[in-house]
Amino acid sequence: MLTIIQRVTKAQAVVNNETIGKIDQGIMALVAMEKEDGENEANRLLEKILNYRIFSDINDKMNLSLRDVKGGLLLVPQFTLAANTQSGNRPSFSAAAAPEKAKQLFSYFCQQATKKFPYTEFGQFGADMQILLVNDGPVTFILKTN
Repeated sequence: MLTIIQRVTKAQAVVNNETIGKIDQGIMALVAMEKEDGENEANRLLEKILNYRIFSDINDKMNLSLRDVKGGLLLVPQFTLAANTQSGNRPSFSAAAAPEKAKQLFSYFCQQATKKFPYTEFGQFGADMQILLVNDGPVTFILKTN
């Protein structure tokens, strides 16, 4: 699994002009599932997101995690992250998990996130979403389990 996490002052996921997930300060995570991913990868990635120290302490150093600041977490499924862009001018999605497997794994990921972190919101798998956010910093990282 892989994700792009962004430290945000606010973020929201909108489907059909309706906000379905919204946070204030926290992390907005675009999440992709690849063919070989399973629950172990989902659990590892979730722990990494929750514990990754990207928030500033009193000395303005990135020493605090999402758990430390009790920020929000917005999880957005984004299969295009799994694209192979190494050759040509058109992405290949051969590394992405099949839609049904990806949907099940994203659902599992969201369930685990809700159990471990109460300030979790979600985008909608398979939906045409608009993601609105204010990146704080900007601070953006790519996290992978493989």
